[in-house]
Amino acid sequence: QVQVVESGGGSVQAGGSLTLSCTTSGNIANINAMGWYRQAPGKQRDLVALINRDESIKYSDSVKGRFNIARAAARNTVYLQMNNLKPEDTAVYYCNVDRIFGADIWGKGTLVTVSS
Repeated sequence: QVQVVESGGGSVQAGGSLTLSCTTSGNIANINAMGWYRQAPGKQRDLVALINRDESIKYSDSVKGRFNIARAAARNTVYLQMNNLKPEDTAVYYCNVDRIFGADIWGKGTLVTVSS
C-alpha cells in the first residue's frame, strides 16, 4: 500500500514561516507530480503548489512570491516553504501524489493556523 505522510503544520503569527514536508513510499518512477493543496473551513480544496516530473513548478496566485516548493534529491519527498504567512493561509494542507499509473494518493492533511 503506497503511503503519503505529511508533517510540519502548526500555529504561527502573521508574517511568520513554516515548512511542510511530504514523503511517499510509492515507486518514484511512477510519480507524475507531487504537490500541496489546502482546504479552509467551508471551502473547496484548492491547489497551492506542485512540482512536475520535469521539475516545472506551478503556484496558485495567492502564494506566489511567498511559498516555495522543492523536491529532495531522493525525489520521494517534497517540501513547501511558507513565508510571510497570512491569516487567510489558515487551512488543512494536503499532499497529493499524481501517479502515471493508478489513482492519485492523498495524505491525511496537516493543519496550518495563522493568527493575526
